[in-house]
Amino acid sequence: MPSLNRRVQRRGPAVSAAFDDQGNPTKAASGFAGSCGVDVADLERMSTDKGEWLVCNIEQKGQAAIELLPGIVEKSLSALPIPKRMRWSDSDVEFVRPVHWLLMLLGGSVIPASVLGLTSGRETRGHRFHHPDAITVNHASDYCRLLREQGHVMADFAERKAQIDQGIRSVAETAGGRALVDDALLDEVTALVEWPVPVVGNFDKEYLELPSEVLITTMKDNQKYFPLFDSADNLLPKFITVSNINSTDIDQVIKGNEVVVRPRLADAMFFWTQDRKRPLLEHAETLKNVVFQTRLGSVFDKTVRVEKIALTIAAQIGADEAHTSRAARLSKCDLMTEMVGEFPSVQGVMGEYYAKLEGEPEPVSTALREQYLPRYADDQLALSAEGQALAIADRIDTLVGIFGIGQKPTGVKDPYALRRLSLAVLRTMIEKKLPLDLLQLLQYAASLHGDTVDAKTCVPEVFDFMLERLRAYYSAQQVPVQVFDSVASLRPGSALDFDKRIKAVTAFMQLPEAESLAAANKRINNILKKNPPPGDTKVDESGFESDPESVLYQAITAVSAQVTPLFEAGSYTEALKAMAQLREPVDQFFDNVMVMADDIKVRNNRLAMLAELKRLFGHVADLGVLQS
Repeated sequence: MPSLNRRVQRRGPAVSAAFDDQGNPTKAASGFAGSCGVDVADLERMSTDKGEWLVCNIEQKGQAAIELLPGIVEKSLSALPIPKRMRWSDSDVEFVRPVHWLLMLLGGSVIPASVLGLTSGRETRGHRFHHPDAITVNHASDYCRLLREQGHVMADFAERKAQIDQGIRSVAETAGGRALVDDALLDEVTALVEWPVPVVGNFDKEYLELPSEVLITTMKDNQKYFPLFDSADNLLPKFITVSNINSTDIDQVIKGNEVVVRPRLADAMFFWTQDRKRPLLEHAETLKNVVFQTRLGSVFDKTVRVEKIALTIAAQIGADEAHTSRAARLSKCDLMTEMVGEFPSVQGVMGEYYAKLEGEPEPVSTALREQYLPRYADDQLALSAEGQALAIADRIDTLVGIFGIGQKPTGVKDPYALRRLSLAVLRTMIEKKLPLDLLQLLQYAASLHGDTVDAKTCVPEVFDFMLERLRAYYSAQQVPVQVFDSVASLRPGSALDFDKRIKAVTAFMQLPEAESLAAANKRINNILKKNPPPGDTKVDESGFESDPESVLYQAITAVSAQVTPLFEAGSYTEALKAMAQLREPVDQFFDNVMVMADDIKVRNNRLAMLAELKRLFGHVADLGVLQS
């Protein structure tokens, strides 16, 4: 039988930091040895490519799983993110709900344990109504089968989810419709029921006058119902609910759910009627009393800033400035309506409905909805130019403001969802091909906050933060990290321009000349980092001492003339392909020429030529990074 023990190695401080000049242990070495429970003399050394380190090799004795599991279970239960725990009876034990029995088996053996005030055994219970009696489980592998066959409980989450999904689609077809099966709602419902029985309910047709988004929100968010649609994607006055009981009188179950949903729909109809009695713009004044953020002012103040930013964007992307301005002024007015007050998730959507009813131009009403797009990572983007301007402006104002007052996200907290806002801005700029200078927009947004925000500190922080979101964006597209870093090192101010460079470097890497030129760029960077030519040094062709020097400089001159118009047009892919012809003269130069010549004039002349070459390649990316 193999040993249950295992050898564990802990790495300590570097040897250089572990001993002083006389070879005596430092506090770092003594502290590490003490944490391992040994003397410094018992520590061993390990050599790596980064130096020599102290290590401690420990023989960790193995334990049987049946002994370890109680502690693992206790620790896991304590770590559950339960915001409000409760106690029951006269016990001091706390959990999300009262626990009445404890079954813990390893194979056919009971794991002896006391968890949550209960002693473990091999008994469980079935469905509260279908089989409330005890069920004895003789082997762990029998658990799911016994609960399903005897207890009317489908214990396996995946099996239960698949059963619900199939049942919903089946009863929807029988009812003459198609169910909207949202995966998040499906997961939630699966977690709520043990013995799923999907049934169809109805509501009065008069409620179909309400916006479909309101009806869907009411059914999904409040009641956990699945809406039904006809073949033309029109909402039907029907819903599917998943009962947790196989009732002998299923009509009563259906009737109960219909009774529960009716008051919510009636409330929504009331809000719909009341909201239309006031024009949207009348709510603008009320926004002065709604705090966006204590130091950044009211929602009305934010709206004023957003309008200015949006107009700046509109002028650059061809959006109608009058429509953009009007949309910005109305953008947050629906937050003060009764409907959005009750159903916050339909903000923007209701703004579009109310604006249309009031006769606002279509670009204005559409922008009110599109300002919130994308709502999540893979959501659709705003299609209209006015919507894009508003969506970007709103998020940039928030980003600059929140960073400016020192509330940037931490590793675990992002209360203003700034990561999501950043990605939304970047996606819109890149995927909708908007030639906007992000740095300029951030600077302008910061200026609108006055003394509240220090633009010199805030703008670079926001820009760097957004660059990191770009890293994640391209990582998801399988772009090599070296490609991203090569472009990011130049810090292009436009997200669209950044994307063009990424595509160009990606295409360049497929060329046979890429590896050699990338290596040459890295070599040039290293040479110039240590030996920059004097600032006023220019290449003097008469100072060349060999043909490879002249050939390379002539190639640089010719290629520069060829690619400069391409750089100006943003045609980076074509430019890099054209620059691939420099491979041969560059290789010949480095194979035959000593850059660091003894003659300082010759040396500086060669360094100046390398600087010219670096600047030429540096129009797109730092290609030397591709070799890192």
